Formats: sequence, structure tokens, C-alpha cells
Amino acid sequence: MQRVRLGLIGYGNMGAGHAAQVVNGKIPRLALTAVAESSAARQPSLSGVKVFSEPAALIKSGLVDAVLIATPHPTHAPLALAALKAGLHVLLEKPFAVHKAEALTVVAAAKRRPKQVFGAVFNQRTDPYFRKIRDLIRGGSFGAVQRINWTITNWFRPEAYYQSSNWRATWAGEGGGLLLNQCVHNLDLLQWLAGMPVRVRAHCNFGRYHDIEVEDDVSAHLEYADGAHATFTASTGEAPGTNRLEIAADGGRIVYEHDVLQLVRNATPAAVFSRTSRELFLAPGTTEEKLIGLGHGGQHSEILTNFTAAILDGVPLIAPAVEGIHSLELANAMLLSAWTEKTVDLPLNAALYEKWLKKKIAAARPGLKPR
Repeated sequence: MQRVRLGLIGYGNMGAGHAAQVVNGKIPRLALTAVAESSAARQPSLSGVKVFSEPAALIKSGLVDAVLIATPHPTHAPLALAALKAGLHVLLEKPFAVHKAEALTVVAAAKRRPKQVFGAVFNQRTDPYFRKIRDLIRGGSFGAVQRINWTITNWFRPEAYYQSSNWRATWAGEGGGLLLNQCVHNLDLLQWLAGMPVRVRAHCNFGRYHDIEVEDDVSAHLEYADGAHATFTASTGEAPGTNRLEIAADGGRIVYEHDVLQLVRNATPAAVFSRTSRELFLAPGTTEEKLIGLGHGGQHSEILTNFTAAILDGVPLIAPAVEGIHSLELANAMLLSAWTEKTVDLPLNAALYEKWLKKKIAAARPGLKPR
């Protein structure tokens, strides 16, 4: 195979953006050969690209080697499963699924087909700042992580955003709000950097800032097996908002904000200094380094290029889709904790969450949405 023939399922905002990169030649060895879009008004007219009104027809067409799924959230898992069963490579937009139970079905199907490439569009993993932070934490140069604080409240969205599509901000149409849509990227990065916690306690406000069913304001506390803990605060209703990630470790502190990565290193690890110092109020000495100008990587184009190379050359994926279940599980756990007003243990009880979600869908306010 000299090139990958790509079928795009979904031609909304994200799908059209992906298509533009491919048809403009920004992704070598990747060619857009088919699009599936159910809305006649959104169906594109692109030279050499076959347009289908139904995804199933595209999947069965024989015109594609791989599909990129960029449709509303509840369709992600069923479409990924259908494409995998058809022998196609799959690139899946976030989130992996709406709830963990359906994600597990897709993960099982993918594991039975190891020769098919199954990637996820977690484009923030291409950002050099987050890659550097991951290397520092996973490499151990800062010692054991003690605490993580991430305030990510600059996901502001006006009311018009939620009114732009009838599936947005509904339990039936999106499966959640802030956590499943915007913050799924941050939740993926959080587990990519520090691993999965063992317990979650969250408080969510539903429709605090917007006329919607789902969450638009979240505060969560996460506990890890080694005693480390994290706070995660997010909102789509604050302006200008804040995006500040702070990691306290035995060897110092890492802060990322406003495209500046601040590294404060302890001359002596805190635990060692605490045991050996005879001074009552002295803290370890520190050195400071600031990293700026690292840029933000290739983002979506790098994910597409990597996906193509994984198919043609066997290179490792930046974001294997099966890892997408982790951010989904964190989002599900936070919502379940808010609904039950209890701490939720991980791994998440998938069946219990699915039961609660179905209740929310059934109890959705009449006349609010979908319209």
C-alpha cells in the first residue's frame, strides 16, 4: 500500500476541519476518498470524493482503507465497532464513547484485531509542553508526585454554542457536557501524565451558566494509590478563565501557565530534608528554570500523519484509541459521584453508571432539548 484511502464519517465542524487538511495535501500519503454525512445541507462537493448519506454504505463501499469518525458522541462506539468488524483501520474523535460499558465492547473488539490500527484524536498529546511534563514525571527526575492542581476554566462557551446543534448539551445527544466534550482532552492528559486514581469525589453544577441539561461547572478531588491527590476544576461559564497546571513532587514543583513551564527543583528532596534537617523552620533550597517558546506541536495534523504512518510503516500511535477509555472513565466517575453525592472507587462500575445515565436520559426536561 502506497497511500491510505480515508473515509470521513461526519462532516460537521470537526469533520470538515479534518477533511480540509487532507484535501489540501497537508497529510502525505493520506487521501480522502469518501465522506458519509446524513445532512444533505452539509454534504460536501469534493473532486474525487464519493459522498454517502449513511455511514454503513461508506464502510461497505470498498473505497476506503480507514475511517475517521467525527460524529455526535453516542454514535462513536457503534461506528467504531462496525468499522473494525469490516476490517478497516479507525481514527476516532473524542470521546471514545458515552459510557464505559459500551467502550469495553469496542476495546474487546479492537484487541481481537491487532493488525488494524485504532487511533484516537487526542491532539494535545502532541504539545511539547505536556510531553516535557510527562517526561519529567514519568522519568522520575522530580521524584514522587504529591499533589496536582489543574484549574481549567478557560473553556468558555456562549449560549449560542449550545444552540448550534440539537444534540449538544443533552444526556441523550451528547452523554454529558463539559467533561465529555471540552475537558476530555484534559482528563486524557491528566491520566497520561500521572496515571489513574483509585477514588474520585466530584461536585457538578448542571446548567449553572447555560440553559442546558448537562454539567457546565465541575470541581473534583482525585486520590491515587500511593497517597498522591489531585484537584480538577473546570467550567464553560467563566471568562476570561484560567488554565493553570501545578504539580508538587518530592523533588520540587512544576507549573504550566500562559505558555511558560516553570521548573522549581529542590536542592534536597523534601522527604530527605524533612528527616535530616535540624532546623525548625527551614525548607530545602531551590533552583528555578523557565521554558518558553516550545510551541504546541502538530496537533490534529500530527495525529493524522501519525495515524497514516502507523498503517503504512508500523510506527507506534501517539494516542491508541483503547487508552481513550481512561478519560471516559474519569468523566463517568465524576458524574456518578455528583449524582450519588458519594466517593466513587475506580475501576468504575460500568453497569451502575450506565443505569444512572439511562435515568438521566429518561428524566430529561421536556421542551428544553433536543429541539
